[in-house]
Amino acid sequence: MYKVSFTLRILTIAMLAFAWAVVAQAQAPRTWVSGVGDDINPCSRTAPCKTFAGAITKTFTGGEIDILDAGGFGTLTITKSITVDGLGAMAGVLNTGGINGFSINFDSFNVTDTRKAVHIRNLTIQGSGAATTGARGIRINGGAVIAGGLVRVENCVIEGDTGSPGRGIEDTRTNGGKLFVSNTTFNNLSGTAISHNITGAVRLDWTIYNVRIFNCAFGVAIGSGARAVVSNSVISGCTSAALFAEGPVGASELNAENNIINNNGTGVQNNAGGTTRLSNNTITNNTTGITGTTLSFGNNRIAGNTAAGTAPTPIGAASSNFGQQ
Repeated sequence: MYKVSFTLRILTIAMLAFAWAVVAQAQAPRTWVSGVGDDINPCSRTAPCKTFAGAITKTFTGGEIDILDAGGFGTLTITKSITVDGLGAMAGVLNTGGINGFSINFDSFNVTDTRKAVHIRNLTIQGSGAATTGARGIRINGGAVIAGGLVRVENCVIEGDTGSPGRGIEDTRTNGGKLFVSNTTFNNLSGTAISHNITGAVRLDWTIYNVRIFNCAFGVAIGSGARAVVSNSVISGCTSAALFAEGPVGASELNAENNIINNNGTGVQNNAGGTTRLSNNTITNNTTGITGTTLSFGNNRIAGNTAAGTAPTPIGAASSNFGQQ
């Protein structure tokens, strides 16, 4: 009896070790997708998967999904730290029927995932162009369980969501976090290109650098509690406002520097309770230049608008010329 029991224990240990080995082999720090891949593959470079959804299950937390060749690789729900990189290929996501291109849900991350970071780069996220409901290029949510997540979007094109809400990037986190967007183009969206769609007092930090926003309802819109810096960007053709800061709960803070803001309904709109600071921006050819109370470092060029709107309040040395505020 003792020999049988001992043998069973040895077999159990061996089976457990084999199971852990299978699990370890099923995931890799870097996986690959291809237009001619198959999701039953291990997602290696020589046997790539077909979709992002197939690859993420075979990628370690904190790992990277890379793209071998041109193709559309499907929408993706992200529930762990990951990088998705389309460098070197015409890589895209087509989100149709009200489905988001990327849905990032930080509350689905494992509590042991200390990175809490998602990086999306070198991709085109293309809406169907049809007036479907619920579509966003990238939607970021969570905060009830996991706080302080980081999202980086670089070298992407997000366009064509023309239904409701039709937003490019929508950040609805309720417990803080960071968003970095750089070298990215937003085009032909029925809603807001970059939207903070929550009213709350918890701080959310955005850095938006060298983006191009064309033909949207709003360019960059932040709600209460958000702090945003928008710099070296072009925002044009927004039917409502290029830059919009909401208030008053928790206050919002919008800092805009070195931007070209032209041919919009309103160039800059600051609601009561928000704070908007302007430095070295060109605000021209808008229906209204500025709405609400804003602050200026005295080096903006505000001219050529159908209506100038409200002159900024100077910070430091005042300027007497409304065309140079």
